[in-house]
Amino acid sequence: MVSQNNHALPPGCELEGYRIEKQLSIGGFSIVYLAHDATGIPVAIKEYMPNSLALRAEGEIAPNIPPEHQADFNHGLKLFFEEGRTLTGLDHPNVVRVLNFFRANETVYLVMRFETGHTLRDHIRQHRGRLSEAFMRKMFSGMLDGLGEVHGHGLLHLDIKPANIWLRDDGSPVLLDFGAARYAVDIGPPAPRAMYTPGYAAPEQYHGKFTLGPWTDIYAVGACMYAALAGSAPQAADERITDDEMLPARQRWGMEYSPRLLATIDECLRLDPPRRPQHARALQASLNTDTAADKPPGSWLSRIGLRGW
Repeated sequence: MVSQNNHALPPGCELEGYRIEKQLSIGGFSIVYLAHDATGIPVAIKEYMPNSLALRAEGEIAPNIPPEHQADFNHGLKLFFEEGRTLTGLDHPNVVRVLNFFRANETVYLVMRFETGHTLRDHIRQHRGRLSEAFMRKMFSGMLDGLGEVHGHGLLHLDIKPANIWLRDDGSPVLLDFGAARYAVDIGPPAPRAMYTPGYAAPEQYHGKFTLGPWTDIYAVGACMYAALAGSAPQAADERITDDEMLPARQRWGMEYSPRLLATIDECLRLDPPRRPQHARALQASLNTDTAADKPPGSWLSRIGLRGW
């Protein structure tokens, strides 16, 4: 499969009563647009358009799919449609809100509430090495509140990473992109075509030795917290199994952040699933623990509220 450049739908294009205004972003699997509904309310529309399987030339509306890629395109289309079906049942302030989903132009579209802000990935790049403990605790606690709701509906996200955590202008987080999600009733070894991101994926996502579960998402949350402090993802789990060179958070930032926060990160990143926190709510409670008597020898308290929000 060779990646290619797909053209976005043109401004003014009509989709099931929505009017496209402009392209917001483009990735390997989808294009996101700013659009308005019939009443003028802004929405974000995510279009399934994998650039390795389909090509849309300038001025065209429907994708051109080579016969040899049709089966893979259809498989992804089904998963994308199921993502829409799954998310319409979730209504939580820290989980992306899907308002509608539909088939058109030989592909699928998800209509989402439009949010202003930026991704955690961008935030980490902007504040590299300067994130306050207060920000870390508040932002990840909010994200875990949304993840707890996801797990409560019997779902696993399975692709949590800084690029999939949106920060609104007020700093509140929104968990995005459920394209890799699976129902917990279906937990077991990874699916043959499972998506994962090295550095954030748990060891059980690379092979079938362990069962997938909420603890799999917990590993990814720990990796996001580690990346927020380090500026980049920790060592990939499959490499850690062979030769673990990842310096524990307690050693790397012991003079800068509270022992409780750093221990929480290290607990999430344990390679053995049963040794991690087992539920999002338990991890959220750990982050919300009072740290007044939990100071390291350094001056982490001076960082609270002063840097990176």
